[in-house]
Amino acid sequence: MDRYLLPACLFFTLILSACNHAPNPNPEVRHFGALKDMMHRGDLSAKVALRDLDSAQHLYALGAVENLKGEVLIWDNVPYISQKKSDRLLISENMEFNAALLVCSDVETWTRWSIPSEIRSESDFDAFLSEKAQENGLSTDAPFPFLVKGMIHKAKWHVIDWPEGDLEHSHEKHIKSGLFGLLEDEEVEILGFYSEDHKGVFTHHTSNMHLHLRSVNGELAGHMDEFELGDEMELYLPEVR
Repeated sequence: MDRYLLPACLFFTLILSACNHAPNPNPEVRHFGALKDMMHRGDLSAKVALRDLDSAQHLYALGAVENLKGEVLIWDNVPYISQKKSDRLLISENMEFNAALLVCSDVETWTRWSIPSEIRSESDFDAFLSEKAQENGLSTDAPFPFLVKGMIHKAKWHVIDWPEGDLEHSHEKHIKSGLFGLLEDEEVEILGFYSEDHKGVFTHHTSNMHLHLRSVNGELAGHMDEFELGDEMELYLPEVR
């Protein structure tokens, strides 16, 4: 009996090992810096120069400018760097910035899904996103980017402008340090990154998502804090090949 038991155990060990090392179908997601280092250590230093990412063909990225002096959004290689300047919002379309936090991916082709009108809240959207990602062939065990487009009902946003020398960080202070507001019934484009395993790294400890938005009219770009989706919005997921 022992003569047959060892090969059987070895067989199942090999099968389990193969499953554990199955290739990840998701596009590569890279991240620089970590929210927990900002919040607990006050590390706001540059972790990556945006110009060093120029080799990407279809770059999608979001994060924060070094020293938390603005928000980073890059949409298909086009940067929208939003900052507070003299109590006004300035959006720069150039890559001459450094980021203290950045998460990015290079995605050429997307698959479109309609978001049902009953999907409104963040929790509803989180569940819908996870379900559609798996239907699309993506793994929810690894991070992935996604897009949302359409007329959003409500979105609370902010553009950080952290006071130099302030070492006491909190999520609420990050929101209130710069510009913030409520966007209502506006056509937007949203870039998000989903991960169940990067809380405190590039998502907050209570969320699987990090989201930045820009209004299609070009007047706003920034971090999205809370939202209520509108009717006939669309979700875009990376095409799995």
